[in-house]
This record gives sequence, structure tokens and C-alpha cells, in this order.
Amino acid sequence: MEIPNDIELSVVKKFRQTIWSKFLKGIKEYDLIKEGDKIAVCISGGKDSMLMAMCMKRLQRYSKVPFEVVFLVMNPGYNEINYEKIKENADLLEIPIQVFETGILDAVAKVDQHPCYLCARMRRGYLYKTAKEMGCNKIALGHHFDDVIKTILMGMLYGSQVQTMMPKIHSENYEGMQLIRPM
Repeated sequence: MEIPNDIELSVVKKFRQTIWSKFLKGIKEYDLIKEGDKIAVCISGGKDSMLMAMCMKRLQRYSKVPFEVVFLVMNPGYNEINYEKIKENADLLEIPIQVFETGILDAVAKVDQHPCYLCARMRRGYLYKTAKEMGCNKIALGHHFDDVIKTILMGMLYGSQVQTMMPKIHSENYEGMQLIRPM
């Protein structure tokens, strides 16, 4: 059995109430993980997705519900410094990432209107496609409660609509795939 590192242990000891308990509660309350699931844990390189990856790794190790995880990193065209930092952090946290390359940033740089929207849609499409090719039935994103609040406010202020991020969504474009947000 793999021995957890000090950083992982701090999540369940020092941050038990603020992180680990809430993570477990979300998994149970929304029934996010079922026996036999193969989950692509999508890592952007930010602290939210790295923390989620660490929590998923620990949960998989000790869960009574057997499931698989793939730690998936998309390189949309990061500069070398940012890309190396993602790899360094994954090594430090002992997260075995699988990286795939895309040219999203180059493609979006040529677009004048709504490049952020296009980039987000393209990134999500690549994640679904790659996860499906790897045999995954779920992708996990590191969005958390603060992200939900920001999304609601941005939609209200900029789009004159009220919409939120659900903890579990069935994909309309990739049959049999679900998106989960355990954080």
C-alpha cells in the first residue's frame, strides 16, 4: 500500500473540517462516485484542481467503493515555465499525471470576439473527448463553492440571467459521460 506524503496527511489532519470533511460530504450527498467508475481528474495546474486531485487520490486509496482515477492534464499551449511548474507540483504531491497537448491557445489568439468563451468551450471539449478515449465515464473538475457564487454573479451582471454550476451533470454531447464537481 502506498504511504501518503506529509502534504496529503495535512489535508486530513490540519484541514479536516475545512477541506476533507466537506469534500467527503459532497461526494456522498450528491452520489458523485459509484463502484466501477473511471474518473478523469482534470488538473489545470491551479491550487483548486491540484487539491482536488490529492483528495481524489486519498479517497481512492481508502474508499470502500472501488473506482479508478486518471489524473489528466491538458497543455493548451502553456509557456515552458508554467508547464514545468505544473509537472513540479504534481511530482511534489506524488500525483501521476498524464499530459496531452492541444493548440487551443494558438487558435484562440486569432479570435477577436469572445476568446475566453471559445477557449473554455474548446478546453471542455478536449477534456471530454480525451477522457472518453481513455475509457472514463466521468470527469472531475476542481470548481468549488466560491466559483459557484462568482459564476452566478457574473451571469446576473453580464448576461442578465441566473444560472449555477451543478455538482453533477450528464453530458449532452458525450453519451455516458458525467461531469462532477466534488469540491
